[in-house]
Amino acid sequence: MALLEVKNLGISFGGLRAVNAFDIQIEKGQLYGLIGPNGAGKTTVFNLLTGVYKPDEGSVVLDGVNITGKRTIDINKAGIARTFQNIRLFKDMTVLDNVKVGLHNNHSYGVMTGILRLPRYFKVEKEMNEKAMELLKVFELDQYADVLAANLPYGKQRELEIARALATEPKLLLLDEPAAGMNPNETKELMDTIRFVRDKFDMTILLIEHDMKLVSGICEKLTVLNFGEVLVQGDTSDVLNDPQVITAYLGE
Repeated sequence: MALLEVKNLGISFGGLRAVNAFDIQIEKGQLYGLIGPNGAGKTTVFNLLTGVYKPDEGSVVLDGVNITGKRTIDINKAGIARTFQNIRLFKDMTVLDNVKVGLHNNHSYGVMTGILRLPRYFKVEKEMNEKAMELLKVFELDQYADVLAANLPYGKQRELEIARALATEPKLLLLDEPAAGMNPNETKELMDTIRFVRDKFDMTILLIEHDMKLVSGICEKLTVLNFGEVLVQGDTSDVLNDPQVITAYLGE
């Protein structure tokens, strides 16, 4: 059984069909790419998968559980986490506290416990600090733990967003143009990071990306969207050599 199975997913905005009859199957442990021209509907698909939008039709099944139309917080708890094309960190919070936000899915205490600083409060806070530092060490961000997120270099902010997403312990990680704004050296480091995350956390990853070097270097399978519809799907090498893709995307 596929980890993620999406069938006939669709949504319209003001009479415009933004995504139509979208199908995808992603196996556990895969590095899967979603590509296509600007405006093809890629981020809209991510928003449908994460509950930002509710689909007009179709279904989304994660690890055998139907999560179609559920709230974003419930979908996250079910096992989908994401990053964004435009980095969305809590920039006035420290690096450590950004990761701890993600940990609240699995580490919590009641309001009164927090207000009164009861023993459970200190126990949970200690557990979250330790877990957050473990994640920061994975990305060599532990040295920045007390730095405000806004003061991190751009590439490190990208890594912090991934670390925060991983703190929710997802089954599927969605990366929305993770290489956006990066120079070639940063992109190469990102490719290594994505492979490392997949291997270390046994993670399944679906990413949107325009950098074809990154896509061809790490993605095992691709789906190409064009005008909100699937143009072609398959192994990366086959897809990137498909004449339809060259015409609709690579040759744009």
